[in-house]
Amino acid sequence: MESDVFAVVPSYNHAPFIERCVRSILGQSLHPKKLLVIDDGSTDGSPAIIERVLKDCPYEAELIVRENRGLCATLNQALEMSGEKYFAYLGCDDIWLPRFLERRREMLESRKNAVLAYGHAYLIDENDNVTDSTAEHTATWAHYPDGYARPMLVKGHSPISSTVFYRQSALEAVRWNEGARLEDYEMYIRLMDLGDFAFDPEILSAWRDHSSNTSKNSEMMLDEIIETQKRNFDILGATREELKEMQLRTKFTYARERLQYGDKAGAIRMARSSWRGADSLPQLLKFIIRLAVPMSVVEMKRSRKEKRPLESVVN
Repeated sequence: MESDVFAVVPSYNHAPFIERCVRSILGQSLHPKKLLVIDDGSTDGSPAIIERVLKDCPYEAELIVRENRGLCATLNQALEMSGEKYFAYLGCDDIWLPRFLERRREMLESRKNAVLAYGHAYLIDENDNVTDSTAEHTATWAHYPDGYARPMLVKGHSPISSTVFYRQSALEAVRWNEGARLEDYEMYIRLMDLGDFAFDPEILSAWRDHSSNTSKNSEMMLDEIIETQKRNFDILGATREELKEMQLRTKFTYARERLQYGDKAGAIRMARSSWRGADSLPQLLKFIIRLAVPMSVVEMKRSRKEKRPLESVVN
């Protein structure tokens, strides 16, 4: 079977991780029709690494090196170059497990009304050790629906990009907003009325948690989520009061996340204006109790948490 998948890596200043990322695509059980890597003005030597690795690619591959234009512009450029049925991109510090393209494609082939297929991800550190997975957090921010995505998106939650596999025709109808600071959230909102989000329970990718992740900047992300909801109010399908309540819950979720990362000052700052967004009194009390726990205790518990090499979880 000739592949109908176009795979993309938008690369920017992740030299320590880019080879692992690209090789995870070269090792796919279903090869893409083409692999395109666009280096968005890296200054850390990434292009030389990519060029060396692509010499091992057994199918068509292309590296474009140009000035910095931003992630959304890079993804739109890649979309314009793709003429295939399916489109998937992988952040240059993330990893696809070997059956990612094959299994996600199978899902969209069987779900003709779906615009994308997605799922949970392993969370890995700088050394490719699994530290967690989103499947362990379905009671909080990772309760991913199968089908109707609006309730998830109104809450400010969205899929992790390394898990998503797109139907090209749906992407062409919406594209990425090059003025947005978060590349995917607004695009998901615009996709939700075009079809289902097909959820696959099999974990097929890994998202790398490290010091330079954009997602560490929770306050910027939260501000952008709220601004995106304002820009797209007419298609969210909520009243202004409902949206205001949801945004309060989203803000408190982010306060809890900052506490989880050990940022007590940030958690307190966010919670001052959002504590009424707690789902319940027990949830609020748990948050307050955790604020009182010394960070030394929290760090001790973290250090005891088992880490597993990513290879050990690959089927």
